[in-house]
Amino acid sequence: MMKILFKKTVLLALVAALGVGSLSVFGVSAAGWNDPNPPPQGEMTNERLEQIWSKQLRAYEILGKTEEFIRKARQLTDHAAQNGKDISAVQAALDAFADAAKDAKPIYESAQSIVDSHAGFDAGGKVTDAEQAKETVRAMGEKLKEIKETMGGAGKALRDAIRAFREANPRPEKTPTP
Repeated sequence: MMKILFKKTVLLALVAALGVGSLSVFGVSAAGWNDPNPPPQGEMTNERLEQIWSKQLRAYEILGKTEEFIRKARQLTDHAAQNGKDISAVQAALDAFADAAKDAKPIYESAQSIVDSHAGFDAGGKVTDAEQAKETVRAMGEKLKEIKETMGGAGKALRDAIRAFREANPRPEKTPTP
């Protein structure tokens, strides 16, 4: 029972991680009211470039685990089907997700050269050349956006299907042992 609970928790965590990874990695950041040194308007600070690069690398890393996630999700759906659960909606969403991931894989692989060169950043993610770093962040952002567009909402559809499955098949209540 605990093994199944653990597997379901891992599946949910992976789906959530992929969902977060498919979100835009750029955000808007404003200086606080009391910020003594706000960045000049329209200028990207080194600190902000480092934050964006770090988020992009995390998203790239999560996307790299997609095949492992699909394999584990298929194991869990197979197990649920063996227990007589109706997994048709989850299975269809998982198949669509796997197909979209397959289509996005060449884009993901093409982004590897950006990660490897990390122009403008040192190995620790610190800015060494602001102009190169800006270009690297822009190029990586375009790759991640292209991956998101190629996935076409398949991650959200899978997340929704899993949520509906969980609502239809709640976990049994634990009975306290005396």
